[in-house]
Amino acid sequence: MIVNLYKKQFWINSTNVYEVNLRQYTNEGTISAFLKELPRLKDMGVETLWFMPITPIAQKNKKGSLGSYYACSDYMAVDPEFGTIHDFKQFVATAHDQGFKVIIDWVANHTGWDHRWTIDHPDFYIKDILTGDFKMASGMEDIIELNYENPALRNAMITAMEFWIHECDIDGFRCDLAFWVTVDFWNQARARIEKIKTLFWLAEADPIEQPQYVAPFDAMYTWEWMHKSEQFYKTNTGFYTLTNLLNEYNEACGNTIIPVWFTTNHDENSWNGTEYEKYGAMSALLTVFSFTWNGIPLIYSGQEAGNLKRLQFFEKDVIEWNGYKLHDFYKTLLNLRKKNKALIANDRSGSTYILPVNDLNVLAFFRKNRNDEVWVLLNFSKDPVSFLLVSEHLTGAYDNVFNSGSFEAKGNKQIDLNAWEYLLFQRNNEL
Repeated sequence: MIVNLYKKQFWINSTNVYEVNLRQYTNEGTISAFLKELPRLKDMGVETLWFMPITPIAQKNKKGSLGSYYACSDYMAVDPEFGTIHDFKQFVATAHDQGFKVIIDWVANHTGWDHRWTIDHPDFYIKDILTGDFKMASGMEDIIELNYENPALRNAMITAMEFWIHECDIDGFRCDLAFWVTVDFWNQARARIEKIKTLFWLAEADPIEQPQYVAPFDAMYTWEWMHKSEQFYKTNTGFYTLTNLLNEYNEACGNTIIPVWFTTNHDENSWNGTEYEKYGAMSALLTVFSFTWNGIPLIYSGQEAGNLKRLQFFEKDVIEWNGYKLHDFYKTLLNLRKKNKALIANDRSGSTYILPVNDLNVLAFFRKNRNDEVWVLLNFSKDPVSFLLVSEHLTGAYDNVFNSGSFEAKGNKQIDLNAWEYLLFQRNNEL
């Protein structure tokens, strides 16, 4: 197994990540307008804010009327659509005062066609031998690929990353398509930036699919889980495909990398459908899993509203907030994670036990860390189930996290679950 040898911020193992789609978040779509949302997000329990790219958007060959966040024209500026560098600097300072961490999307593989480097440093780019022009990135006509065999490009890229630390005091990077960039660049960047500040490094890469990218990062996506859980719901591939995959993640991550679990994000929502399109009646159960299995959860803008809309990517398309109807659902899960040590990711003091039950579509697991315990029961089935939960660990008083119910356990408990139902218990240490 590849080992991460870099320093790690202590807060990463127990944090959560909230993805901010700034363009679609408010009618204004600005940093200043989003600032007003912080008290609500603080109340919900959000801790780390991840901003999709706020850098200037390239205009040449842009898609739609507004273009893509991910087609950058200057790595050291803010697009006027969102505000100014001063606005963001002030935002980060305010967020820090309120207890938030702030990370930004870093798009290192490619830029837009009119990035300033295309004029100042055309040698920073890969050339297309057929056209003699810059090489488009994987058939995406609005972006062009950078040349990481050029040491000067590497230095300029890291300098640009350092700018956001010096200027705005950010807390980390979410590295877009990290596996499209050579892994030794990420090691080079992290080693150099570590001298300035220890950051949170989140990779858009999967530890199963791209294990070589474990070394330079703290946390990685779980793309394979997302794909196979959708396939399971839609085609009934067999529950063993999910349990086997969890074992693979345990092996791939170990105590080195933190898996990031999610039911949607900006890519999935816009291109493949909302969480309700993908998972239907299973979506709430998957959310509970994402917040309680070993790792950290990712929440996308609008999930707390039960967003049913695919947000347009290259046009203005404001989220329909609908009264934040799932605010309390997420608040309950986030508060549990904050208060219960059993849910700290990759903590050597903690243990996770998967419990055998007499129904093949039930995932029952128990997490313990010191005196804190959490029980999670998930019915991955369209049919109701009934079973006897037997475990040597099941002793003491437990509270139902989502209602006022409780029970006293003495080694076993009869469990009845409706279709796609979940139950979540925590040990009552006050009794």
